Amino acid sequence: MLKLLIFDLDGTLADTSKDITDAVNYALKPFGVKPLSVSEIKAMVGSGITKLIESLIPGERDFSAKEEAVKRFLEYYSIHLLDYTKPYPQVKETLSKLGAYKKAVISNKREVLSKRVLEGIGLLKFFDIVLGSDSVSERKPSPVPIFELLKRFGVSKDEAVIIGDSNYDIEAGKAAGIKTIAVTYGYRDREVLKGADFIIDNFGEILRILPEVDKV
Repeated sequence: MLKLLIFDLDGTLADTSKDITDAVNYALKPFGVKPLSVSEIKAMVGSGITKLIESLIPGERDFSAKEEAVKRFLEYYSIHLLDYTKPYPQVKETLSKLGAYKKAVISNKREVLSKRVLEGIGLLKFFDIVLGSDSVSERKPSPVPIFELLKRFGVSKDEAVIIGDSNYDIEAGKAAGIKTIAVTYGYRDREVLKGADFIIDNFGEILRILPEVDKV
């Protein structure tokens, strides 16, 4: 029987893409990188901002340049992380109906920033634990954050499910041996998510799908 629901943040609970895009473009401006669109950033995010920034700076740049760009991102994003960010439709209403379950967030965004986003959009109160990219030794698609939650909550693999919009969420769930639900409204195309056990098109469908997940 399901006891623990694990959620991704960016692209699953909240649309953070505009604020991330603005911060990335600010960070990269001194390094001659052309401004990126929201759709371009959506296709790139997921593995953590450090990797994203480093991948966008020309290869010949030294490590200090990439470090400076990450610092610029964090400085800007820390101030502007809630300019445009908002929960996806039906998120608040649905979470308020899931009181029978323990709920957690695993994000590849740093923990303090993840909590600030969740608090700023009125969602933090729904979650028992929030893990960020710096909370444990590895990040998604590694199963390590999931194993950490299973241990903290004292639940088995059969009693947990991860819900996310990215292949990283699905891969982490599969590697941990838990059930997986993909959402199609986030940052990844449906084709990338086909390995999930279940696929839903809006957050409210979670209420319908959880009894089916329980039967698997």
